[in-house]
Amino acid sequence: MALNSSTTTLFSLLLAFFIAISKKALAGDPDIIQDFIIPQNLTFFDANFFTSTVMKGVFDQNPGKFNVTKATMAEFPALNGQSVSFAVLQFPAGSVNPLHTHPRASELLFLVEGILEVGFIDTQNVLYKQRLKEGDMFVFPKGLVHYQYNRNHNGSSTAISAFGSASAGTVSVPVSVFGTGIDVNILANAFKTDVDTVKKIEEGITKS
Repeated sequence: MALNSSTTTLFSLLLAFFIAISKKALAGDPDIIQDFIIPQNLTFFDANFFTSTVMKGVFDQNPGKFNVTKATMAEFPALNGQSVSFAVLQFPAGSVNPLHTHPRASELLFLVEGILEVGFIDTQNVLYKQRLKEGDMFVFPKGLVHYQYNRNHNGSSTAISAFGSASAGTVSVPVSVFGTGIDVNILANAFKTDVDTVKKIEEGITKS
């Protein structure tokens, strides 16, 4: 029996509704039951609360090493509950954003200037890497180890990243492994090397 137009319309609306609910359920941050969240210690707010100048002048900088400028709920409290944050990544010639993860969000990177090699490793230990050019975008799935590297040793690169969380979190693999006080014997055994090599790596991590 053919469906009439009103039944078809109702079915389409229900389908759209359930798709929207499913997407909400998969969001990185808990949903909120109000328009926005105001800090408890804030007695007055206006449009200024929803405005941030944290990125002002960021493109005028010329950092000597890899630099990231963040706009998370820590720097921009109005983002709390909005499931979004932002970062500007600046790569001097030959610099790298070391292996790291974002446990609470995926990352969508847009290359504004220069070239960039990017990559992530999935749970099957498969490496997916790409060389990006200006105007390219690349997505890093939530929670997976990834990196960005400016292979151009004669020019800088700049990228903008958006995250599906107001507080995506960053876990640095080198710092987590070699900079948190894990017994050197455990590390030497895990990496099939000697204790002196582990100590040299730890020394390099603490100096960086």
